[in-house]
Amino acid sequence: METSLDFDVVIVGSGLAGLSAAMHLAPTHRVAVITKRGLADGSSGWAQGGIAAVMDRGDSFESHVDDTLVAGAGLSDPEATRFVVEHAPESIAWLQQLGVPFSQEHGQLHLTREGGHSARRIVHVTDATGAAVQHTLIDHVRRTPNIRLFEHHTLVDLITSRRIGQLPQRCLGLYALDEQADQVVTFRAPQTILATGGAGKVYLYTTNPDTATGDGIAAAWRAGCRVTNMEFIQFHPTCLWHPLVKSFLITEAVRGEGGRLLLPDGTRFMPQHDQRAELAPRDVVARAIDFEMKKHGLDCVYLDISHQPAAFIREHFPNIHARCLELGIDITRQPIPVVPAAHYTCGGIHTDLAGRTDLPGLHAIGETAYTGLHGANRLASNSLVECMVFARSAALDIREAREPAVPPVPVWDESRVTDPDESVVISHNWDELRRFMWDYVGIVRTNKRLERAAHRIRLLQEEIQEFYANFHISRDLLELRNLVTVADLIVRSAQARHESRGLHFSRDYPSMDADAQPTTLTPQR
Repeated sequence: METSLDFDVVIVGSGLAGLSAAMHLAPTHRVAVITKRGLADGSSGWAQGGIAAVMDRGDSFESHVDDTLVAGAGLSDPEATRFVVEHAPESIAWLQQLGVPFSQEHGQLHLTREGGHSARRIVHVTDATGAAVQHTLIDHVRRTPNIRLFEHHTLVDLITSRRIGQLPQRCLGLYALDEQADQVVTFRAPQTILATGGAGKVYLYTTNPDTATGDGIAAAWRAGCRVTNMEFIQFHPTCLWHPLVKSFLITEAVRGEGGRLLLPDGTRFMPQHDQRAELAPRDVVARAIDFEMKKHGLDCVYLDISHQPAAFIREHFPNIHARCLELGIDITRQPIPVVPAAHYTCGGIHTDLAGRTDLPGLHAIGETAYTGLHGANRLASNSLVECMVFARSAALDIREAREPAVPPVPVWDESRVTDPDESVVISHNWDELRRFMWDYVGIVRTNKRLERAAHRIRLLQEEIQEFYANFHISRDLLELRNLVTVADLIVRSAQARHESRGLHFSRDYPSMDADAQPTTLTPQR
């Protein structure tokens, strides 16, 4: 295996954002797509609900914009929101051209409705939209000559001109660990795109796959990029609670199609928390469930859609029906046990409408980026369309850029490291981090809890950095290093917000400030 490779563009991440960008760039650029597991192992393939886009004559861009701004609790950027909403329909059309089999009804796209939306505007493939889109894109990418795929490669760090003592500052590519060869490969390129997804694995309970360890956010922060709104972690209200299952999401669309949240005795509780009841935004529903669980000492609550016809349930939610049936739960006759779980990272690397970061030559798209769209709370099904809109926008920006020649960069040097003698340190620290983040920086926060988390993070950072400096790297170590960086960014952002807004709820600051401002952190250089 070569240890140094040259490309026009290097993309980290194989979700909807990364693969869409690769497809847009392939006609004109030599593209490398790096992914730390298999192509289909990211979060995009797990998205059940769908893609939000104005596709019905009775709907409007204004309505979609307004719904997004309301859900964002005053922190969604109006320009970014309108940019995404107005480009959403063409993104759907592009996917249709690629052959994504969207659900139809009477010869038209079937549109469903989800919490926070004032109209039916969710384009979907039954209850497995992300998987259908991913499979279609992967098929196209594998057959595109100008795209080279590097599976089982983990991002180590970005290469910047500062690393080789040159100015002006820009990104020159990256280092990635080839797991199968157990060596670090240098990828040199004038343009790099981070599409690495979110950071749900920083929490003990999450709907995210194991790949969601905040790699892009942490690497961009180390390279000198600002991050914004990291305190806003969306907790999905309804993750299946079952001792044999890890992180199976019950889509928002179940509530959109009439699902009711119940206590174990059958009492419906959401109307007491919000007039929109089960159709309230996710942060409201998640806090309501958290409140009821703590009030009654419950392990879970229940989501019931069994009052709908069995044929309707099997048609609209075939995957959920089948998975629950495997576990002995017939959702056509029984309620589903559910708990909240960390689901979506609303903040991320600060970008503009072209996906550009603070570092020239580096773009960030998808969940790893902060575009201004989601504000203090992501509106359901706005994430997949954000991936596509900004993948296209970043690709257009790169195609129009005058790319400077990339100077020689140093290969990875590990001549002074040794093999670790106590790998248990990594697994112990990983477990400790995720547990205290869940306990102290979860759905409801306090100053004291945040201080405790910050103290533990400082201790972990010292231990992990020492381990990183002295031992041969592994994927587990790289992910742990990134998770502790992301945890630090989340806690620092939460401590800076002296109010409760959207997904950030503090018992010490329960009211909302009149002036809404994003939380932006700038690394020391």
